[in-house]
Amino acid sequence: MSKPIHLSPDDVLCDITRDSIFKAVFTRETPESQGALKFLVSAAIRQPVKVITVIANEPPVNDTRERQIRYDITVKFNDNQLGDVEMTVNPDKEEHKRQEYFLARLFATQEIKGKDRSYRDLRPTYQISLLGKGRIHDDDDLVHRFVYYDPEHNLSFKGLTVIIDIELEKAKKVAAEKTVPEMADIERWAVFFRYHLDPAKRELINEILEYEEGISMAAEGLLTVTQAERDAVRQISELKYELDMQSALVYAKEDGYEQAKKEAEKIIQRLERENEELRRRVAGSGPNTGL
Repeated sequence: MSKPIHLSPDDVLCDITRDSIFKAVFTRETPESQGALKFLVSAAIRQPVKVITVIANEPPVNDTRERQIRYDITVKFNDNQLGDVEMTVNPDKEEHKRQEYFLARLFATQEIKGKDRSYRDLRPTYQISLLGKGRIHDDDDLVHRFVYYDPEHNLSFKGLTVIIDIELEKAKKVAAEKTVPEMADIERWAVFFRYHLDPAKRELINEILEYEEGISMAAEGLLTVTQAERDAVRQISELKYELDMQSALVYAKEDGYEQAKKEAEKIIQRLERENEELRRRVAGSGPNTGL
């Protein structure tokens, strides 16, 4: 292990939770970048990753200006296992559906046609999502791992696909309640992602860098992000803000429609109840009630 990097109060860092910076740090063709990615995936899946190869890395990482608005890193490791690693600052309203969709697509890319191949050749496939802001799960647990199982009988399906969510907002509890040695590997990564820009947490971050080789590699890569990449991130952030606002308006419109529909259904049900009550009163009053 090389000497761990140490961040000084004067070091100016980019926000690694921004999509393009995240990708720049973890997909460069350098030992530090490849090592950091290997350690991050290992921490997420709780298994040692020995060899890792980026198999889907378009557009090129050397120019953030040409990248799409949302990035992910698709990798192959160990015995041809697959993983999709992504940083999402603002999770979509339908994030869980999107995760399941793209995990299914990645799993189905495995080639099992041929004379000597069968379903036995399928390998585990992971969707690893680091979620920057907001919560998509209503609890205080930092990490969730979802697999197929029968909830009625608590029986595993023994499937090969796994969705792993790491909600970075929840790293606050980890940082407050655990020392660095007490933290799990993925917890140290989450605290780093959550607090690397916070001057008040610089001592904690440096302790994590001394303890965790992979995070030290990521920090070293983060220090080498160029000014051109910083400017590109700012432009992308502005565009993402516009797109997020547009999506929010669409969702608000849809929610408004649904709310109006629910209110209309309540009114219809109330009128039906009142109508039924009136009919009962009429039926029970006889012919000389004046009704």
